[in-house]
Amino acid sequence: MTDIIIAIDGPAASGKSTTAARVARVLGYNHLNSGLLYRGITWAAMVEDWPSDETRFNRSLADLSLELERVGSGYRVLVDGVDPGVNLVSPATSARVSEVSARPEVRDRVLSLLRAEGGHGGVVCDGRDIGTVVFPTAELKIFLIASAEERGRRRLLDHGLEVSDEAVSQEAARLAARDAADSSRSASPLREAPDAVRVDTTEMDAGEVVRRIVSLARDRGATVG
Repeated sequence: MTDIIIAIDGPAASGKSTTAARVARVLGYNHLNSGLLYRGITWAAMVEDWPSDETRFNRSLADLSLELERVGSGYRVLVDGVDPGVNLVSPATSARVSEVSARPEVRDRVLSLLRAEGGHGGVVCDGRDIGTVVFPTAELKIFLIASAEERGRRRLLDHGLEVSDEAVSQEAARLAARDAADSSRSASPLREAPDAVRVDTTEMDAGEVVRRIVSLARDRGATVG
C-alpha cells in the first residue's frame, strides 16, 4: 500500500471534514481535522480568559497541553488532558475561532502537531492552509467549494435549524464574512494551491464527492486499505 498525503482545503461549511473522514475510511487512512486543534485552543482561551496582551497570551499558549489522541480512523483533541466534546463546535467557540486561529503563534503550534502526526503519509488532512502551508508536497490536494447559499443551507441542516430563505440568506452572509476573514489574514490565509484539484460540490451529494476524491487518490498511487 502506498501511503500518500491528501490535503483538503476550502472555505467554511464546504464539507471538508465530513468528506475527509469518509475518504479516510474508504482508503484505510487516518483523518486529521486541523479545525479541531484551532477550536481546542480557542475553547481554552475562552474558558481561562486569556488576556489580549500579546506576551501573556503567548505564555498561556506555551503552557497549554494540546494532544491528538487517535480514535478509530480519526482523532480527538485533549486540552490540558480534557476532551472539550461538543464545546468545540458551540456557537461561542465558532464565533471566536477565526480571531484566535489568525494569530501566527497559534498557527505555528498547530502546524507542528499536524506535521508530527501526518508527515509519514496515510492521512487525509483538512483545513484552510493544508495544501499551501502544512503539507505543500502532498501527493493530492483538493480545494472544495460550494455556493455560499448552499453552504448556508447545509450548515443549518447540520445544526437542526429551520431552513427558510431568510435563514439561509443570513447564514450565507455569516459564512461570506468568515471567508473574507480567513482569506485576508496575514498568517496562512485561505487560498487555493496552484496544483490543487478544485471540486465544486454545490450540485453534488456527499457520496459523489467522496468517490471523486478516492478516484483521484488512486490515480496518485493510493490503494484501498
